[in-house]
This record gives sequence, C-alpha cells and structure tokens, in this order.
Amino acid sequence: MTNKAPHEHAEALTQEARERKWPNVTPKDAATLIIIDRTTTPAKVLMGKRHHGHKFMPGKFVFPGGRIERTDGSMNVAGTLAAPVEEKLQKLMQRPSITRARGLALAAVRETFEETGILIGVKDHGVPPSPEGPWRDFASHGVFPDLEPLHFIARAITPPRRPKRFDARFFAVDATHIAHRIEGVVSPDTELVDLVWQPIGVAIELDLPSITRIVLKELEARIEAGFGHHLPTPFFHEKNRRWFRDLL
Repeated sequence: MTNKAPHEHAEALTQEARERKWPNVTPKDAATLIIIDRTTTPAKVLMGKRHHGHKFMPGKFVFPGGRIERTDGSMNVAGTLAAPVEEKLQKLMQRPSITRARGLALAAVRETFEETGILIGVKDHGVPPSPEGPWRDFASHGVFPDLEPLHFIARAITPPRRPKRFDARFFAVDATHIAHRIEGVVSPDTELVDLVWQPIGVAIELDLPSITRIVLKELEARIEAGFGHHLPTPFFHEKNRRWFRDLL
C-alpha cells in the first residue's frame, strides 16, 4: 500500500539537501528502539546525545540502536513478536524469515543495552541461555529479552551515495518493560554522552537527524490513534531523488 499523494514527511526528506559524493554501498540492516514513558501527559521518550567526536552525526540526539549482529536471531526470548509486527517486518524481504524478523527486534534490544545500560525484558525465568558474543553480558543480569511488547513504528533506508547507509527499523516499547538498569554506561567518553527524557513535542525540536524527527511525529500520531500493533507502519525510501512513504 503506497501513499500516492505527496506526504508531508516524505516531502520534508525530499527537500533536504545532502551531499552524494561517496561510492554507493548496500544498506546494512539496523534497528533502533524508542522507549516511551506514558505515565505522564504528554508522553516522554528517551533520547541519547551522540559524542561530538564522532564523524557520523556528531552531537545529534538519537534513539539507541545499531546494526544487526549474526547472533541476534538465536537469542532466547521470553515472548515472541506480536503477529502483525512479525508479518510487517517480513514484508519486502527477499527471503521472508521469522528468524530475521526477530533478529532485527533483538538487535534493537541489545544495542539499547550496550549504549544505555537498559535491559528490556523480564526477570521471571532466571539466566537465559545465550549465544557466544555480546548477548552473554545481557544474559548475565538474569533478564530474558521480551519481544511481545515491541511496536514496529517505521522503516527507513538511507539514500544512495551517503557515507553510511542503513536499512533501519524503528521499534518502540513502553518504559514499564524495563527489567533492569546498569548505572555508569553513559559517560562523556562513550558513544552516547547523555540520556534525556523529553515530551515528544519537545524532543522534535532537539538537534536531530531528519528521519529521527519524522519518526517522532509518526510515533506521536500512532499514540493518538491508540498505539495498536494493527496500525500500518510507514516505510520511507528514495527513488530518483524523491522520497516515498509506503505503508507496510
């Protein structure tokens, strides 16, 4: 399903001037997680400020996230993705795979843990078996990641000839699903130097990448519409230097 008429979010991306001087590369699968606190009105979201020394988006406010890793799809979970989320994640995959869909969601949970010290999941089942690699540290805190409460908010692919390209899936989860926090993960010397909770309307005005601002607006509309798994998920992608907003 495609929005045939121009959409304000796609138009904003189309009008954004960005250099296209780098060799073109295939986008890397990536995932990010928006943690929402809905105990206040308006709802607040957790934003991280990137280190000024980074070549990629220095000083910008972002959601925690990063590339999918080989072991993400094999991590044990307490709950699987909601059926509509699993289905939408597999749309437009060359080879639809439940394991790949769950791996994307797990990548968002793992990256959030690594960048913020926040573990999304449950502590009711002891220490989960985990694959070798970055999941071992997560599991050592006695938390099973739980994918059931994750919402699929948006998908966006970086346009061609940019320095880095990602095929990013944006997930959201309510802050009530935080099972554990580790202090001291964020510092002046880490990838994220600060974490802030901000009302969505305030967060939109921060120094953000354009797609982050657009996803926040999509999230705001989704919350107003009931925040259900059944709601369509926008997919932002570029063709012939024009952005499109399809619905998954």
